[in-house]
Amino acid sequence: MKKLVILISLIAGLVSAINAQWVSPGNGTTYTFSDLVDITEGVVTVGENGFVVNADLTISTGDVLEINNQTSRVDFGEVLVTINGSMVCTNTSTRTKFYGLNETNHFSMRFENATGCNIKKMYFSDGAGIKVIESDVTFDDVKFVYFTRDYCNAVIDVFNCDPVIKDCYFMLNHGSAISSPANGQASPQIRNCQFDTNVTDEVNTPQINLGPGGNDTIRIVGNEIYTIMAEWYVGGVSVADLIGNGSTKVLLKDNIIRENRYGYNQQGQTISSVILGNYFIDNNHEENPMNGGSGISIYGSSTNNKAVMRNNVITGNLWGITAIYYHDIDLGTEDDWGYNEIHDNGNSGVIYDLYNNSACDLTAVGNDWGTMVNDEIENHIYHKTDDPSLGLVTFYPFVGCEGIDEIPAENMLKDNRIYTIEGRYLGAKLPENYKGVYLLNGKKYVK
Repeated sequence: MKKLVILISLIAGLVSAINAQWVSPGNGTTYTFSDLVDITEGVVTVGENGFVVNADLTISTGDVLEINNQTSRVDFGEVLVTINGSMVCTNTSTRTKFYGLNETNHFSMRFENATGCNIKKMYFSDGAGIKVIESDVTFDDVKFVYFTRDYCNAVIDVFNCDPVIKDCYFMLNHGSAISSPANGQASPQIRNCQFDTNVTDEVNTPQINLGPGGNDTIRIVGNEIYTIMAEWYVGGVSVADLIGNGSTKVLLKDNIIRENRYGYNQQGQTISSVILGNYFIDNNHEENPMNGGSGISIYGSSTNNKAVMRNNVITGNLWGITAIYYHDIDLGTEDDWGYNEIHDNGNSGVIYDLYNNSACDLTAVGNDWGTMVNDEIENHIYHKTDDPSLGLVTFYPFVGCEGIDEIPAENMLKDNRIYTIEGRYLGAKLPENYKGVYLLNGKKYVK
């Protein structure tokens, strides 16, 4: 009888441990971690480095979890933190750190129907993923490192909402930094972030991997997206609508996308993008050019896959721009020049600055091809003149041809690029042997 009582006690203790969690009552209360130590009966405790979350924690609708200056560090077991209410960060003096307890304990977070969440000035390490589902969330000045793919395939996985992700840093995470699914609609606002060598599991996903957009425009603006090792085969940015789920609008502006497997991939249907003022440089981390290496790839299943490109620099990639199957691409018209710099892209000893692998025509007027020789530009573009089944690329007039080379000041990027007074591009550094008047950031100088 005594053994039976002990056994029942052990089973009861085990069940209690398995079910251990804490759910806030949803009565409009704001909680700090100090408050949770007092009321969660061991779910949140004080540890050696700060607070410790030992079991699942839920902040219910109407309640708020506040991260303040007294919350310098929180360690997590293998737990799920769910925010159905709100999470706000009022910390100003220190960067609050959320850590997994060790290499095998990776915490997860889930924002679902949450409102007014402001995640600011934090550091997340060794998590398993953060899901943002139909929630109003802003991530501002947050660092994300060493996330696994145990809970979702990206650090931040977005579903049916438009979170703001700004001034953040993503480094050495196992999967994508930001993703959204093919069966939802999400338009994240990704601004001034740094993406440093993510997808360390080397699965076939890019650092930013988005599905169809929602009512708002997907804005990817002012970011730097790169890898630090030449052997790393990971894409830069991909936006795909493979099932025609809504109408996706994209603004890709003022980004530096370099040294990835490819730069930007736009695939599927009902996508309309403006690609403006970006650098697509040395996206050549692919051994087989048939599998990647484009600075920009527009891969359409209908002519509703649209892209307008202006003032971009596309160089050092295995392919400059690839246009595949169906598309509606505008690289510049006679009335609205492109002013893109597209040169020195190629593989296997051949320059491929623009490869039109489709029956669709496209205009590419008013661009800088790195040469003012018409035949050289023609040789660097693959289109109808190479294969009669392909569409025609109209690239004349181009920057520098027959004296038509003036670049209006409003079309010049303010990035220390140097031009002659006539508008011919000289490079990022003035040639030593140059004498005369030149333009730098729209101002005239004399050498």
